[in-house]
Amino acid sequence: MTVKELWDSALFHPVNEGDDMDREISKLFCCDLLSIAMSKAPAGCAWVTVMGNMNTLAVASLADAACVIMAEGAKLDPTAMNKAKIQGITVMETELPIFDAALLIHQRLSAERPS
Repeated sequence: MTVKELWDSALFHPVNEGDDMDREISKLFCCDLLSIAMSKAPAGCAWVTVMGNMNTLAVASLADAACVIMAEGAKLDPTAMNKAKIQGITVMETELPIFDAALLIHQRLSAERPS
């Protein structure tokens, strides 16, 4: 599944359309501890988190995440929103808990993989 396909799926509310919407989402990653995300988030992941500050976007960029999903009703603060726009990072939001949001993405990714 590409970032654009996730964006268009209406599973999550679109917040910022990034520069690489055709990028394949390779994995799913859930973490709210930025130091762990910085060292363990796989490149190309859809990162589900509740951390909506500028440091989250810096880590997303360093880890080469495909997109960021803000869960549990979390929002980017104004500084982070500006950084997402400047750096071309795709961000979506949902009121769903982290697990439920991640499960939706996992189900879509699993449906696309041959058995």
